[in-house]
Amino acid sequence: MTHSMKYSTLNPLVCALALTLGGCISAPDVVLVDRATALEEQAAGSFEELELRLARAGMNPTPVPLTPNQLEDLGMQAPPLVDRLNKTPADRVDELLRRHCIGEGNDGLLADTRRDCKAGRMTAEDTALVQRVNSARQQLWAWMREQKSRTVPQVSADDLRMRWQRVHAQGVVCGALVQAADGSWGEKTC
Repeated sequence: MTHSMKYSTLNPLVCALALTLGGCISAPDVVLVDRATALEEQAAGSFEELELRLARAGMNPTPVPLTPNQLEDLGMQAPPLVDRLNKTPADRVDELLRRHCIGEGNDGLLADTRRDCKAGRMTAEDTALVQRVNSARQQLWAWMREQKSRTVPQVSADDLRMRWQRVHAQGVVCGALVQAADGSWGEKTC
């Protein structure tokens, strides 16, 4: 019994010694890091690169590019320089017609309909432009009557104006306010 007892206590010691000397079991290397890994930083919510980009963007403000129409939709008038470079007076009249700030009256003249204006508002320059267009139209009708009276002395000014208006109405921009013969206003459809 003593002999078997010796082997039973000796057996685990020999096995442990054999395993450690044989290299089968070894403890893993332990590495201590003084800061978190990139994955741990992202999981914890540390976005240093993104924070730096935001800080740089805040220090360098840039303008937001807006078109003159977008400015008018926001209730701001486009700078006069941009207006002069990009739009002719005819373009401006067409734009005012489309926005329903003015309308083509049944008398052949442009009418002020700013109460129906869809976007923006009419400026003093727009009002002056409408007056110039109406004055030019009246001068054109007077000249037409003078030219026509040489060949047909009985022609009336109203008849010439109505003929001119029928031809002119075909070229009015789509969506413009147009006055009917009964005085009601409606949008021109194309």
